[in-house]
Amino acid sequence: MIYAVASGKGGTGKTTVSSSLAALWDGPATLVDLDVEEPNLHLFLKPELTDVRKAWIEVPEADESKCTRCRACADICQFKAITVMADTLLVFADMCHGCGGCLAVCPEGALFPGRRELGEICRGTAGRHGFVMGRLRVGEAMSPPLMRQVRRLFPELSEKGDILIDAPPGVSCPAIAAVTDADCIVLVTEPTPFGFHDFKLAWEAFTPLGKPMGAVINRADLGDSAVRDFCRENHIPVWAEIPYSRDIAEAYSRGEVVAETLKGLEGTFTALRGHMRAAAAGGEPCAK
Repeated sequence: MIYAVASGKGGTGKTTVSSSLAALWDGPATLVDLDVEEPNLHLFLKPELTDVRKAWIEVPEADESKCTRCRACADICQFKAITVMADTLLVFADMCHGCGGCLAVCPEGALFPGRRELGEICRGTAGRHGFVMGRLRVGEAMSPPLMRQVRRLFPELSEKGDILIDAPPGVSCPAIAAVTDADCIVLVTEPTPFGFHDFKLAWEAFTPLGKPMGAVINRADLGDSAVRDFCRENHIPVWAEIPYSRDIAEAYSRGEVVAETLKGLEGTFTALRGHMRAAAAGGEPCAK
């Protein structure tokens, strides 16, 4: 099964939950950090990386001697990554999404495949589990293409056991890409006005995917009851509540896995693990 830990906003405790689940997962699993713009799961799990490879995306390069300025390439590109200005063919490689449409429609063969570095894909082991992390190149604007290359490893990784995804925060393209393959989504939130607002956005964004979803309320004894009321009204199960604690904050700041460091939290994450497995297997209702 594939499980994604997501959140509507950053700072809600998503990596706290992901790292604790990873530490207590009682079967074979691969831990995947898909927050490629700012990966940090490795700071807590301290994996041994054995394979670090560059990731590339195919982008067009031009042979202007063959170009007739027919504009077929510019017309098909929805992202304005290629255009013709006067008699000059311009390619903006950083804007290219790598669809290959321009290469396919050029009647003169004036375009040929080049490549742009996206970042790197790191693989290794974290304790008894596998570990995979995408890390975006500094200056690269688009993370979904790199995430797509990491996700291509999922069929191979699924043969070895479960996959636990630490997803990027938010509800934009990277967040949707991270949860698309998941059999179950864990939404981490906090009972504050900002946390509640972005939790609703995440629920609205992920619900059309038809995935089983449950909530984890971090810093649960702060704020008000708006998150719980919303979950009750929309049949979203609350799978775990993590109390506000200075000890948790200090453990996090030291790069420690809180479920291993602090007494009393192991049962919370063990119960959460059970809810996730039941939901992914169809034993608990989806959020509606």
